[in-house]
Amino acid sequence: MKIQVKVKTGARENCVSFDEGSNIYVVSVKARPIEGKANAAIIKLLAEHFKVPKSQINLVTGQKSKIKIFEILG
Repeated sequence: MKIQVKVKTGARENCVSFDEGSNIYVVSVKARPIEGKANAAIIKLLAEHFKVPKSQINLVTGQKSKIKIFEILG
């Protein structure tokens, strides 16, 4: 399954929410987008949210963008 994610970095707390109007997951992470730390935090949060191992989540597009597409396997 592929999902579209809007990222908010530097947040007060880590959380995952779903915006039904735009059909996008909104992921807020404390980590800053330096050396891939924010992307790693996003993968960890998505793994917890969908109850899958981190190895089952791949970043497809948007390595340096606020809008990303992830593929969740399994």
